[in-house]
Amino acid sequence: MNYNSERKNVLITGSKSQLAQCLFDIKDQYPDFDFDFTSSEELDISNTKEIEDYFDKVSYDIVINCAAYTNVELAEKESKKAFMVNAIGVKNIAEACKKNDATLIHISTDYVFDGKKETPYTEEDLPNPINEYGKSKLEGEKEILKILDKYFIIRTSWLYSKYGHNFFKTILRKSRTEKQLTITASETGTPTNAHDLAKFILEIVSSNSSDYGLYHYSNLGEATWHDFAEEILRASGKLSEIKLEKTDNYPTFAVRPKYGVLSKEKTIKVLKNTILHWKDSLRNLHSIN
Repeated sequence: MNYNSERKNVLITGSKSQLAQCLFDIKDQYPDFDFDFTSSEELDISNTKEIEDYFDKVSYDIVINCAAYTNVELAEKESKKAFMVNAIGVKNIAEACKKNDATLIHISTDYVFDGKKETPYTEEDLPNPINEYGKSKLEGEKEILKILDKYFIIRTSWLYSKYGHNFFKTILRKSRTEKQLTITASETGTPTNAHDLAKFILEIVSSNSSDYGLYHYSNLGEATWHDFAEEILRASGKLSEIKLEKTDNYPTFAVRPKYGVLSKEKTIKVLKNTILHWKDSLRNLHSIN
């Protein structure tokens, strides 16, 4: 693509992720920036030389890292792969940002916590991941803290959208072919509309904020997976057609936090952001039908 030296150049990694696709949807609302979306096939962030060569071609002002190994179950068996992307890859990006004086916006997860709290996790709470995915994401955060001063680490949770593989799309798909669904009520967190997160990120970019640091972003409120499923079915007009049952026994290979609600107080106060309740944001999603 063509770059204008008077405009800011933004690199977005992991272009096939649902968040990156949501960022792509709204990029034209930010005409002062040139966006470069790159997939893992085009840029392997775990390959140091590829990162160095990529940054030699263009002087990026901002990097939004959406590239991640996100399969929580498989990470237990493929921990080396998870760490290569979520830790080593992040280290490579952070070092490239340092060398080029670029600001890094990195997406992390509520899975850095063990889920033993009963009140929302703040940015000051000590992480204690209980699965390989969470451990790999925490290592990525640590690499950024060691290397960079100009960064925004954004922890989010239960991301969904009309793109990719996510709980929202799974429930809608199953509601078309199944008459009964059994969903766990043993985990509590907050569904997060990836479209909202994308807008939040680009507002940080456009505001030229220097309030660097660690932030939590999810929609407001909390829910179990059963609550989330119920609201998806209600919003899509399918609730009366499906027998929705709860279970507290839903075996998974990876141990998962029982509670992962994130406090957004710092985000709202420092970055002056307005955040929707998860139910309201779900209803706003145009693909609900």
